[in-house]
Amino acid sequence: MATKMSLWDVGILKFAIRDSFLKLHPRHQISNPVMFTVYVASILTSVLFIQALFGHGEAPARFILSITLWLWFTLLFANFAEAMAEGRGKAQAQSLRKARREIQAKKLAKASKDAKLTLVQSGILRVGDIVLVETGDFIPSDGEIIEGIASVNESAVTGESAPVIRESGGDRNAVTGGTQVISDWLIVRITSNPGDTFLDRMIALVEGAKRQKTPNELALTILLAALTIVFLLVCATLLPFSIYSVAAAGSGSVVSITVLVALFVCLAPTTIGGLLSAVGIAGMDRMIQANVIALSGRAVEAAGDVDVLILDKTGTITLGNRQATEFIPAEGITIQALADAAQLASLADETPEGRSIVILAKEKYGLRGREIHELGATFIPFTAETRMSGANLPGRQIRKGASDAIEEYIKQMGGSYPDSTQKSVEIISRKGGTALVVVEDKNVLGVIHLKDIVKGGIRERFSQLRQMGIQTIMVTGDNPLTASAIAAEAGVDDFLANARPEDKVKLIRKLQAEGHLVAMAGDGTNDAPALAQADVAVAMNTGTQAAKEAGNLVDLDSNPTKLIEVVEIGKQLLMTRGSLTTFSIANDVAKYFAILPAAFAATYPALNILNIMHLATPESAILSAVIFNALIIVFLIPLALRGVKYRRVSAAQLLRRNVFIYGLGGLLVPFIGIKIIDLLLLGLGLT
Repeated sequence: MATKMSLWDVGILKFAIRDSFLKLHPRHQISNPVMFTVYVASILTSVLFIQALFGHGEAPARFILSITLWLWFTLLFANFAEAMAEGRGKAQAQSLRKARREIQAKKLAKASKDAKLTLVQSGILRVGDIVLVETGDFIPSDGEIIEGIASVNESAVTGESAPVIRESGGDRNAVTGGTQVISDWLIVRITSNPGDTFLDRMIALVEGAKRQKTPNELALTILLAALTIVFLLVCATLLPFSIYSVAAAGSGSVVSITVLVALFVCLAPTTIGGLLSAVGIAGMDRMIQANVIALSGRAVEAAGDVDVLILDKTGTITLGNRQATEFIPAEGITIQALADAAQLASLADETPEGRSIVILAKEKYGLRGREIHELGATFIPFTAETRMSGANLPGRQIRKGASDAIEEYIKQMGGSYPDSTQKSVEIISRKGGTALVVVEDKNVLGVIHLKDIVKGGIRERFSQLRQMGIQTIMVTGDNPLTASAIAAEAGVDDFLANARPEDKVKLIRKLQAEGHLVAMAGDGTNDAPALAQADVAVAMNTGTQAAKEAGNLVDLDSNPTKLIEVVEIGKQLLMTRGSLTTFSIANDVAKYFAILPAAFAATYPALNILNIMHLATPESAILSAVIFNALIIVFLIPLALRGVKYRRVSAAQLLRRNVFIYGLGGLLVPFIGIKIIDLLLLGLGLT
């Protein structure tokens, strides 16, 4: 679903330019207190310019017009930054809309494939309705599978071309409207009414229609509004002070309202004020680019402050299926004989464990080219009662299974269970693995070592998280011995074994009570309580409806390890906002030294000594500062949209680095920029 877009995509640019003017409506401007004051200032200078045209101007009409135009440009550039961020989200929403279609649904009278079937439009389906979806059909609405198993193409939603398996029961029974069944059939119970499907909610979210300011953003908005009010009061008191000074001295001239307006706009935190909304929207957009739908801006922000990650073992830290890693023969048995028997017993075993045994025997011991129909074998499937499987061949009976089940089988056959085999089983258990014992007739041949395979590179990723100050905790239903071995191999900081749903919730509450911000990934109904409790809850799109409703982030790729990217995007959002705020405040300090001496040089000629930039004229100094104030927003738009590059270092190092770059940069850049603009104005004869 999340297509990569150029920062300056032509379609988005056209939308942003148009929307920049539409956003000049007072109803939109008043939502941003800082830019609203610029909006009022622009209207005021526009009125002063009209007055000057009729010969009653407080300053030259040309000067007032220049200030007025650049104030309006400041507003347009701020609107443009916000519209660019929104445009990227709307482009993603457009691709989602293509998946939303009016579908003819096969409504069933009851939950049976043989029940009476009625063809209806998907738009009239309601929660609780039951539909049949067969090969080639599009799933008409969100639902839960109550019968059947099928391969489903979800590329319209996830962007991934590989089909996925959906089946009733378990944690993969949720289906999304607009996806297509490409094999077999499903009976689905509808879980969403029209207009409230997962796809509809995603479209609304990525368009920003339901986006609300986060607590952090609200706090910053209040701070910026407070600074703006302070500067407004300061500038308002300067006019009577200037009038009094000129009257008392009997010389000089009173500072004009146009100059005071320019001074106020340059000193107010307009840079971050103009970019603040764009930064927040762009943060959610970066989540979309990572194929994660943020159900709230608060979740993106909270991800940046997470200091504990809780990860389920199976499918997150491990590959999800145990695999055969070695054959351990019994005394007097060759390893080739054990491998041969283990492979024969597993040829018809379609489980991941069974396939891994066949592959290990083939790759390590060269046992290839076996044709099942030529062996004359009868394969014995695994059952929960016998806890073993195998094959009967002419003159041979081979079984493989759990140690105690095989021991019982051997006794029934009149054989003995070797002590060496029991020791091998115990060693494997201590290592956190699973032992399958192989027997031919009544003779034990040896043991197959099955183990959870830790994902490649996961240890390094946990090390990176540790550098970021984030603790990792693995939760698993395994016994403590197995959990300890896997935790040590994966490199997590801690683990919780024998974990039940209530244990996960208890762990999260305990961590939160200690002041931690906790993130968790989950996909099952049993994960829903813990997801609801976690501060950042990433639900897998392949998971159950309960999990998706409990989460505040939905990963369309259903990759639990993406928690790491989610944390980085959250930190990047906070860093970008903090960096631009630092730059903006430092920027205002620098502009103070450029514009204040020029603004009051006519009232206090002695202030010319503070003109350290040697700007050409007072009018040029003021106009240059106003132009710089507008243009700097344009130059910072790419940074606001892309975000400050996140580096995996400590918070103290990040703070020092960003204060140095954006604090010092914010002080120096205005001096350079304003001087260059002043020289250009002078060279063009505009001052």
